[in-house]
This record gives sequence, structure tokens and C-alpha cells, in this order.
Amino acid sequence: MNQLELLCKNLKKDFTPKNKDSQKPASYWSENDILDDKIVNTFVIIFRTKGCSWAHCSGCSMCGYFNDSMWKEVSDEDLLKQFECAMESYSNQRFVKIFTSGSFLDDYEITSKVRKKILAKLAETADKISVESRPEYIKDKTLKEIKSIINLKKFEIGIGLETASDYIRKNCLNKGFTFNDYKNAANKLKKYDIDLKTYVLIKPPFLTEKESIEDANKTVNKIKKITNSISFNPTNVQNHTVVNFLWKRKQYRPAWLFSIVEILKESKKIVKNKRIKCDIVGGGSIRGAHNCEFCDSNFLKAISEFSLLQETDVFNGLDCECKEKWLDQLDIEDLGFGSLANMYG
Repeated sequence: MNQLELLCKNLKKDFTPKNKDSQKPASYWSENDILDDKIVNTFVIIFRTKGCSWAHCSGCSMCGYFNDSMWKEVSDEDLLKQFECAMESYSNQRFVKIFTSGSFLDDYEITSKVRKKILAKLAETADKISVESRPEYIKDKTLKEIKSIINLKKFEIGIGLETASDYIRKNCLNKGFTFNDYKNAANKLKKYDIDLKTYVLIKPPFLTEKESIEDANKTVNKIKKITNSISFNPTNVQNHTVVNFLWKRKQYRPAWLFSIVEILKESKKIVKNKRIKCDIVGGGSIRGAHNCEFCDSNFLKAISEFSLLQETDVFNGLDCECKEKWLDQLDIEDLGFGSLANMYG
């Protein structure tokens, strides 16, 4: 176990899950997304499972979604109760997204029995179902099972690649898999005609702002022919993580919204017609991607519009006096990264 892996593990030692109801999902809601090139109302469910298996081993340096997990076994009956609870608010939306704070295809988190029942029920009305999984759980047996249930429906699996750099993924993120693992999983999905959504992280820990912009663009260029779509996720500061450990010591600042806009504009040039989106958790707060209190809302609105419309014109006219601080950081951060995190908040 290397030092980063050990630190990820040790930071969870003081973690005690809150008293949570195992028969109620972590959350569910409706939002807008894209289906067949049209904006549609989409239903989102987050199941409260035992948590990501990788997080139980050590976990990723930036991911704190285990904070919303039970952190113990959850029975099939309880998971199906969670599903029933969420479905009471389901309005037959044609697009449904499922999250577990881990991997929907991990049999130790969601059993085959539960997975089949959930998908079979949703396939009655939904035209597209989207889930997430680490690449090691994307197996022929599981994919055959899914295809037998959803038949001609659209199915999408998101993989948190984060970066095309094996060095960054191992030494900054502790993801526990390689770029080749991602490519092998992508080939399996293609064989079964299942879409791949690739999550790319903006501002991994230990990277400067400029390095994170360059890494995001390099990653998009490397995966543009592999993935069907790309979802950017700017790092936010979550408890019991390495990012939180650094942030408290003034050694990490979440990405500037200026950086995210630059990444989105450049990425759209690279992928052309493939869809790009960006979900910003905690945007505009000190724990999430932000510029300053005067321009955050305008930037966040434009980024949200871009995710739906795919038009970089929405970024025209975005500006603020704080841009000079961002430019200064890009110029001099290599000389004193920690102090810059402190200086620019």
C-alpha cells in the first residue's frame, strides 16, 4: 500500500456514518437533461448502499460520497424498498439516471437480483437508463444480463476515468485502475451496443490550475474516439478526503470557473459533435469551483446552459475584475502553490 493509498484509508478512520434509514434512498429528484438531442425532464435516484467497494479498501483522494453511504451491508429487501420509495415520485420520465455512490454493476453493492428488478421496472416506461461503474465490474456476464432486460432501450454506463494520465490517476487520485482497464471496459460496452459516458475530473489534488487545464484537454483528446460523451466534474471539498486534508491546510483551492469555461470551449473544439456536460457540485462556495461572489452566478448559469445547448456562445461576455487574479495564479502558481490557495480563497 503506497502513501497516498494509506492516507486515503487513514482519513476514514474517524468516519462514523450518520444514523440513516436503509429503506429510504439518499435522494431523488427531477432535472433537465438531453435525450435524442432534445431537452427532457429526467428522473434521478441515488441509492443508499453499503458504499463503494474501493472506498472500503482505501478510496479515491477526492471522493467523499461514502459519507452518504450506510458503510455496512444493506439487504436486497431494503434496496428494493428504497426503489419503491423513489418510484412514488416517478412521473414516467423517459430518461432515468441511477447513482449509488459506488458501482451499480458491483454485485457486492447491488446484487444481480436487485439490479434485474430495478432495470425491468424502469424499462417498462423509460427509453434511456444511465448508471455508473468502475471498469472492473463491467463484465460480459453482467452486460448480457442487462441487455436481456432492456432489449432495445438505450443504456449508458459512466466510468470515472478522471484523467488519461496513469501517473496522475495513481499518484494524485488513487483510482486503483489504469487507462488500459478503461479501454478494455469501453471495448466491452461497444460489443454490447451500450453507450459510454466518461467522467473527467477538473483540478485533481497536487496539480496546479494550469496543469489541471492542460490535463483535462489532453484527456479529452485521448478519449474522443473511445467515449460517446464526456461529463466534467470539478473537484469539490468533501469530508474525510485527501482534498479536505489539503484544503484545511491552505494547500488546495477548487478550480476557478474561468478555468472550467476554458476547458469546455477547448473540449468542444476537440470532440465536435459529441456531447459534453459539466456538473458542478458546490459551485460558488469556497468548497466548490468558484471565482468571486460578484460573478459566480453568471458563470454557473452559463456552464449549465452549455451542458444543455452545447453552444459555446453562452460564454460570450462573461468577465469580471477577478479575472486578473486567475491570470496571476496561472502565471506564478508554480512558485508558491500553497500561498496562492490562501491568497485567492
